[in-house]
Amino acid sequence: MSIFSRSSQVEETNRRKRLKMTFLTMCVLVMFLNLIIWFWVSQPVLPLTSSNVQLTDAERLRVHVQTLSETFFPRNAPNIENLNKVASYIKEEFKKANGNVLEQPYKIDDKMYKNIVDKTYKNIIAEFGPESDERIIIGAHYDAAGELPGADDNASGVAAIIELAYLLGKAKLPMKVELVAFTLEEPPFFDTEFMGSAIHAKSLKEKDIKVRLMISVEMVGYFSDLPNSQEFPLSLLNLIYPTTGNFIILVGNLENGLTLRKAKKAMQKVTSLPVYSINAPRSIPGIDFSDHLNYWNLGYNALMVSDTAFYRNKNYHTKRDTAEKLDYRRMAMVVDGLYNIVLETSK
Repeated sequence: MSIFSRSSQVEETNRRKRLKMTFLTMCVLVMFLNLIIWFWVSQPVLPLTSSNVQLTDAERLRVHVQTLSETFFPRNAPNIENLNKVASYIKEEFKKANGNVLEQPYKIDDKMYKNIVDKTYKNIIAEFGPESDERIIIGAHYDAAGELPGADDNASGVAAIIELAYLLGKAKLPMKVELVAFTLEEPPFFDTEFMGSAIHAKSLKEKDIKVRLMISVEMVGYFSDLPNSQEFPLSLLNLIYPTTGNFIILVGNLENGLTLRKAKKAMQKVTSLPVYSINAPRSIPGIDFSDHLNYWNLGYNALMVSDTAFYRNKNYHTKRDTAEKLDYRRMAMVVDGLYNIVLETSK
């Protein structure tokens, strides 16, 4: 073999080694990138030892949900008389919880909605804690979609913030916390300026009020222990999250991963209920399907807590979304978790 042939073989061997190293390096980089994406999206935390003391009364949650979904049925925009009854009910509960209660009325003056123009709708606000430069906002919408009972959507969220009010009314808080019962979250007002949360968020911005954290409580009462009872907007998420719908999830955008992580850890400290989280772009269906979207629109730090809505609860926006289908024991755990998020975030 000539020296030139031997040299060519050496060069070919070295070339193959370089290609192999390049390929291996790319594989490692892809794996590392996927690990970073997984970490940021799901915000994994080490298992925590949770408290076994349950603060929230599950039976009281049941009563609130039954009252809203049965006594005040229906509670959509054209049925303003029932919406006003719901508002009064929430207002009285907030007062009993020692909250400083306010109404935030506004009118729908757009001629697109001819059957409800010139009628006054209102958010109900309960303030707890001292005046402070920043505040925490936790809210849930009290209207329902169409002439439907809306037990999970969203009587469950309203029941949760009512019982949260009773916990906050007994707490020593270092900053102001606002609980807000929003009106007009459902179609045809969703993602319009007439959502109650849009009105509230805009009022904060106009007053230059700083918000440390906003949480939208959207459907928190439906759980299932059946295999494959949980679906996701992307099949890839099946690799990260359980397919049994027995957990609660915290939802954030791509910017507030650290905030969400802190909230997740706070919730896990006080409940044995599995708590998952996702940070994802708003383009994924469901990520911004609640009142937190209006706070995102104005640059506020906001999250949603949810049972994942229609990805689990097939009674969503049907006549089957009734009070007896909810799990009030696990719903009470969600309220305890929200309470600890407030305590941890307000420090």
